[in-house]
Amino acid sequence: MNDGNSRIVWHGRPWQMRAVTERLPNGQTMERAFIDHPGAVVLVPVQQTAVGFNVLMLRQYRAALGETILELPAGTRGWDEKWLTCAQRELREETGFRAASLIYLGEIWPSPGVSNEQMRLYMAAGLEPDPLPADADEEISVQPMPLPELLEMARNGRIHDAKSIIGLWWAAEYFSNQ
Repeated sequence: MNDGNSRIVWHGRPWQMRAVTERLPNGQTMERAFIDHPGAVVLVPVQQTAVGFNVLMLRQYRAALGETILELPAGTRGWDEKWLTCAQRELREETGFRAASLIYLGEIWPSPGVSNEQMRLYMAAGLEPDPLPADADEEISVQPMPLPELLEMARNGRIHDAKSIIGLWWAAEYFSNQ
């Protein structure tokens, strides 16, 4: 992207819409627009049980879909916020727990055709109660569920959220390598 040929056409909280004029290989110019995003974290909060691991999943209303979905905790970071600071904040806001350790699982671009958003995925372990007030616009309930059940739900299409499916698979992969 050539910053001299880009402009912000809409600024919201927390992201903005950027228009970019690009010169194509054939010499023509084209304007494209995309969401300029500060990035987000996705958390796989795990609690060990006598028979394996539970994951703290959220049932959360998503206005864009008009329905409540099952998903992992996640949230947008501030433009200059450190990734791990964001991860602890979001975990505390959405689940009421703080993690003793955050294990990096990887990063994804959830929608590179329309956004430069980068998501970093972390497994959150050693959970201790330490809630922060939830965002006013969030309708969330926390539901602990066994990891194998969640993997089956992802396999059979009962979980549709891509970041959650990836986070669950990566957590399962992490445990299989331990």
